[in-house]
Amino acid sequence: MWSIISIVFVGLIAGAIARLLHPGRDPMSIWMTALLGIAGSFLGGLIGSLIWHPKGGSFFQPAGLLLSVLGAFLLLWLWRKAHPRPV
Repeated sequence: MWSIISIVFVGLIAGAIARLLHPGRDPMSIWMTALLGIAGSFLGGLIGSLIWHPKGGSFFQPAGLLLSVLGAFLLLWLWRKAHPRPV
């Protein structure tokens, strides 16, 4: 139970930081921000596991939150490119 809560919490933080780093209007609810951060965490974890090769099946990465924010930022950028908003 606590692992699900921590995943949502870290996802919310990563998504919020990514949205702060990528300026512009984006009407996204708090739940969509959390989902963006969670998906970014998975993407960042995948990139981190390819770079650092975790030992013993551990998914902990040295730069976990940083890679989560980077992954969420990349997903937010791709989302905005795929769905441009009229000016």
